[in-house]
Amino acid sequence: MFPGFGTLVNVATVIIGSALGLLLGHRLPNRTRNTVTDALGLVTLLIGALAAFEVTATDLTALVGPNAGVLIVLGSMLIGGISGSLINIEVRLEGLGDWLRTRFGASGGPAATESAARARFIEGFVTASLIFCVGPLTILGSLSDGMGLGSEQLILKAVLDGFASIAFAASLGIGVMASALTVAVVQTALTLIGFGIGDFLPAAHLAAITATGGLLLLGVGLRLLQLKMIPVGDLLPALIVAPFLVQLVALVR
Repeated sequence: MFPGFGTLVNVATVIIGSALGLLLGHRLPNRTRNTVTDALGLVTLLIGALAAFEVTATDLTALVGPNAGVLIVLGSMLIGGISGSLINIEVRLEGLGDWLRTRFGASGGPAATESAARARFIEGFVTASLIFCVGPLTILGSLSDGMGLGSEQLILKAVLDGFASIAFAASLGIGVMASALTVAVVQTALTLIGFGIGDFLPAAHLAAITATGGLLLLGVGLRLLQLKMIPVGDLLPALIVAPFLVQLVALVR
């Protein structure tokens, strides 16, 4: 298999799963769709919590000390959140979702209906994009694929995303299918980085990224449960900041 094969499979499963979800969603009452979304929110919280627990990983604590891991994640979230909000990542994601909505032809009709369709498309696109692209499997799987270590991790992710997209599309609509574009762009970029740089992420740095990504997934879960609309998109730069802070603390220590 060639580098990028895992991403192709992932994009295909999101599109196919979303199509099935759209067919199924029209036959489901709103109460059932809301229940499905709540269930996905709870599972997202579980996955995020398990990933965030990597802050206690042996490799990370051995490199930076037993108490520095939490501070590294905290610093990553603060620095990433400030930088992300300054460049309006969340707003840009919503803008991209709105543009894609018009390209899909989801327009026309009364103003109230149009506004509801717009909001639903954007929420489906942004939510699915974040869930499909924030998880540790996205980073680790794409890098491994690019480095020629195999596509197994991305194929596993593709299966998970395929089933998740069925449920998401049934409740959030066609915006979930549009998230396949985000999956393709993000994972292709990470695969190219892995192909060009090679195995550059030590286990400790990857643990910090995983823990930080876990917190972002917790934010996504809270959004799905409509408990708090955390601007998770603005926090995405934290995934880039985390390994640099690990290296800085390791040098100072």
